[in-house]
Amino acid sequence: MAELGKKYCVYCLAEVSPLRFRCTECQDIELCPECFSAGAEIGHHRRYHGYQLVDGGRFTLWGPEAEGGWTSREEQLLLDAIEQFGFGNWEDMAAHVGASRTPQEVMEHYVSMYIHGNLGKACIPDTIPNRVTDHTCPSGGPLSPSLTTPLPPLDISVAEQQQLGYMPLRDDYEIEYDQDAETLISGLSVNYDDDDVEIELKRAHVDMYVRKLKERQRRKNIARDYNLVPAFLGKDKKEKEKALKRKITKEEKELRLKLRPLYQFMSCKEFDDLFENMHKEKMLRAKIRELQRYRRNGITKMEESAEYEAARHKRERRKENKSLAGSKRAKEDGKDGEFAAIENLPGFELLSDREKVLCSSLNLSPARYVTVKTIIIKDHLQKRQGIPSKSRLPGYLDKVLKKRILTFLTESGYSLLMVL
Repeated sequence: MAELGKKYCVYCLAEVSPLRFRCTECQDIELCPECFSAGAEIGHHRRYHGYQLVDGGRFTLWGPEAEGGWTSREEQLLLDAIEQFGFGNWEDMAAHVGASRTPQEVMEHYVSMYIHGNLGKACIPDTIPNRVTDHTCPSGGPLSPSLTTPLPPLDISVAEQQQLGYMPLRDDYEIEYDQDAETLISGLSVNYDDDDVEIELKRAHVDMYVRKLKERQRRKNIARDYNLVPAFLGKDKKEKEKALKRKITKEEKELRLKLRPLYQFMSCKEFDDLFENMHKEKMLRAKIRELQRYRRNGITKMEESAEYEAARHKRERRKENKSLAGSKRAKEDGKDGEFAAIENLPGFELLSDREKVLCSSLNLSPARYVTVKTIIIKDHLQKRQGIPSKSRLPGYLDKVLKKRILTFLTESGYSLLMVL
């Protein structure tokens, strides 16, 4: 009776109880795997007929010498599990295969047979072809992509992390820039009955959210490049002391303002190095001009330059003294010649120095000024005594001249004249 339960190949008469191929168009045609792969034909059966795999689930795909004795049914369950649970979830995969397999056995069998075995070597290439390579800039440059390479966490203490709300493992802050940016996409969902307008609106929301994320990352990069976090925590004292060693000139400040658009392409250190190198270049050029000047004056040794500089300073001092003496004489001459237009007019000797300056600036003769001054003071005294008086100012005195003279007299001590 046991012999009656066995199945045999109709072509080679070999036992095919574990695995056989049954023709779906011919009756009672079952072939062994060897005859089926060779394309055996018998009777009305042809190699292009449809077939059905009849599996008892007891044979092994990798041969009897494979470790663990995994049957074809277990192999099928393993492939279903790797597709369902993903690579690495060995506990769930072991539960899906069956209680007879542990997570360790599942992992070792999959890695050894499907990755490092012949199947993995044939399907997984050593090098991934057609990988896009960035040729625009070397790694770490200002134009190289930075979103794909995570930055290292900030080097700050735990107390400082709590003060900033900084999470080092995620390189995030508890309160980010534009904290409510996620509300743009939190309520989005994909529905099959959405029309074109709704789909475009959702895409616009996603695009706005991506823009906000890029701006958030840009601000983080700026804070790193320009050391804003140490500056906020007061850790940049050393950098400030180093910066105070050399005083920044006015020309360099103006140049920094002109080159401000370059900040977005350079970090803080690179920008400082640029200006430091420019300062060194300026000093070298000045030194070269100085050496060329020594050579034009016949100096070929540095020892002789000291004597030359001492003599040059003496000559410059003498020139300065001469120029100072000349300027003093010019001032004295100019002071005498300042009143040349009115010094020969009558009444000039009655004026004070300030009144002389006033008459010269107003182009007013001393006699007319004395007349106007006398009239103003006399009218003021009559008003104080209660005597009614009518102003008798001359016709050549307009409002501008009157105001200038009243202001001058007030500043000179005639404060009561302001009532006029």
